[in-house]
Amino acid sequence: MPVYRDEAVVLRTHKLGEADRIVTMISRRHGKVRAVAKGVRRTGSRFGARLEPFMVVDAQFYIGRSLDIVQQAESIGSYGADIVGDYARFTAANAMVEAADRLTEHEAGVQHYLLLVGALRSLSRAEHPPGMTLDSYLLRALSIAGWAPSFVDCAVTGASGPHSAFVPQLGGVVADAVAPPGAVRLDPATLSLLGALLSGDWEAAQDSDDRTQAQASGVVAAYTQYHLERGLRSLEHVERTTA
Repeated sequence: MPVYRDEAVVLRTHKLGEADRIVTMISRRHGKVRAVAKGVRRTGSRFGARLEPFMVVDAQFYIGRSLDIVQQAESIGSYGADIVGDYARFTAANAMVEAADRLTEHEAGVQHYLLLVGALRSLSRAEHPPGMTLDSYLLRALSIAGWAPSFVDCAVTGASGPHSAFVPQLGGVVADAVAPPGAVRLDPATLSLLGALLSGDWEAAQDSDDRTQAQASGVVAAYTQYHLERGLRSLEHVERTTA
């Protein structure tokens, strides 16, 4: 029988027929998986609750013609309940999985999988403010996808920084000589926070004030929206710190 087993994080689900669901997941070794979970909407389903968004499972799949079929699913990370019970965490998690879905449209590697699982785990445990966890995830996921932003040296010429002009279309901060008219100027505190979020330096990141966090979030949103070409709908609902 053509079957395989893998760890996977659930991104989204769609109803199918009377009792089934189509589950979209990013797996550790098999990239993005779209599979049918039969009977999971029935009250007596053996693993329906394990195949909800933000859950991490060890699953066995049967290879189908167009969609695979989930045969078994054991919980590895039950993050859903802690996330959906808090609005800020829930909206941040929705933006994460939407971005993950878009960034792995053609290819999903183990780095994307591990990054998303780590971010959802951190959200569920409230290790950091949800908005900052989201911003860090987006910057690092974009970097894995090949769009690493520069927050120190010029993204165009490579000239040593610091530089203050930030241009999403050019890849980050740029030197004054190549900065287009009207380019957004970022202060040192915002650039420092963005660098900390990109590198995962949480001690430095959490020392920032609300105004700096709000400015950094705006930069991350602009950079993400540009590189994904179509806006992330979930970002509109994310609870943010206000300046």
